[in-house]
Amino acid sequence: MSAAIVVNDLKKTFGGNRTLFGSRSHAVHAVKGVSFEVKEGETLAIVGESGSGKSTIARMLVGLETPTSGAIEIGGKDYAALHDEGSRAFGQMIQYVFQDPVASLNPRKTIDAILDVPLRLLRGYDADKRKARKRELLNAVQMPSDTLERYPHEFSGGQAQRIAIARALAAEAKIMVLDEPVSALDVSVQAQVLLLLDDLKRELGLSYLFISHDLAVVESVSDRVAVMYLGEMVELDTAERLFAAAAHDYTRELIASAPRLEGVENA
Repeated sequence: MSAAIVVNDLKKTFGGNRTLFGSRSHAVHAVKGVSFEVKEGETLAIVGESGSGKSTIARMLVGLETPTSGAIEIGGKDYAALHDEGSRAFGQMIQYVFQDPVASLNPRKTIDAILDVPLRLLRGYDADKRKARKRELLNAVQMPSDTLERYPHEFSGGQAQRIAIARALAAEAKIMVLDEPVSALDVSVQAQVLLLLDDLKRELGLSYLFISHDLAVVESVSDRVAVMYLGEMVELDTAERLFAAAAHDYTRELIASAPRLEGVENA
């Protein structure tokens, strides 16, 4: 398989700049020379505690944070070159699903208006095509068509995350960054959203970078797992090998403390 994402020696430092008085502010090295790749059609999970650097990596990949140094290639294109092509080209390559589904949706807009934005700006579809595509997207995430006339606050967390996934799918990007996409949901709802994501990956040929602090979730969704600790990637292996015989002490501690996913109900 070829690579959907290639990351080489990626670093991110916050602070360390000169203040008005000439001294330097404290530097926080959030990501320290991380390298990895996400293969086409694969789910690579990046796991670690809060502050490990995993979400900073996710935000750099989608342009929400600027790397201090290092190289990123997305879909065979250089990261900087993609940015030079503009937001439309970038959005057609990679999309982001946030941790808090309700907060990620504009509360003042209907779902119809929310889904309209990527279809119009990223795909350039006319009104008739947008109307038909919205219904296709809602069907893909198992939401009824009357969803379009409603507002984000009218939905449960699981329903809102399905809508957020539909919005990401609207761009027709083949790469999706999922930043703690089920951590704000009840466990039974988590299972349903994870099953949906797995179905979409297989049906559409998607590649996922799945960010999580929860190894119970990661074990159920990932092909390979990367473990972050204090800004460094301390282990990277297939999910099967990592959960059977983790090499790093930190990984073994995470696995030992992880609860198991139980129960599947409708979200």
